Amino acid sequence: MPSSTDTISQHKKKGGGFLKRQAAKSTKSDMTEEQLLRKKSIIVPEDVSHLNRATENYLIDGRNNEFKINFTRFKIRDIETGEVLFEISKPDDENDDGLDYDESDDDSGRFVRYRFSEDFLKLKSVGATIEFTVGPKPLENFRMIERHFFRDRLLKSFDFTFGFCMPNSKNTCEHIYEFPSLTQSEIDEIVSSPYETRSDSFYFVNNRLVMHNKADYAYDG
Repeated sequence: MPSSTDTISQHKKKGGGFLKRQAAKSTKSDMTEEQLLRKKSIIVPEDVSHLNRATENYLIDGRNNEFKINFTRFKIRDIETGEVLFEISKPDDENDDGLDYDESDDDSGRFVRYRFSEDFLKLKSVGATIEFTVGPKPLENFRMIERHFFRDRLLKSFDFTFGFCMPNSKNTCEHIYEFPSLTQSEIDEIVSSPYETRSDSFYFVNNRLVMHNKADYAYDG
């Protein structure tokens, strides 16, 4: 089963709104998507942690799921109230092994579009429960780095450690997302720009990128 998780959260500071502070940060260590796609070696956590915006492409072929990781259920709840904000699950009889992957379809299962209300941006924290199965190979040091951007500005970055997952196992865990504090003007800007908030979820086994999923968000529901 997955181990307890670590969360990287943003902390409120003086000196303007959150988005302005993020835009003003130094970009000396930033890495572009093009630089990563040109790499001949494996992609490691440090690489994606320096990306300066959400990706336009996938950094790994979706057909190369060597560990047969299959996400079967996902739920988001408000930590303070316990209210379920979003929930989706894959039918029990759906089997990824039977899918016919081709160039036009291999990335379709790796993208999710969310639509929430403006109130979602005012939450302090949410719990995200994820259920997934693993194929015949064990997962060692299974880790996810998830980065959220509004346009080209980093909103938040999270780093979760699943730990070790046994072969042919079903695993369930909850990650706690601590959200940054946004001013009302920043919230208004994000709400008026549906699907310009995007995220990349990078999955690593033993510090090697093995999966890459993407999502975008609207907050005008």
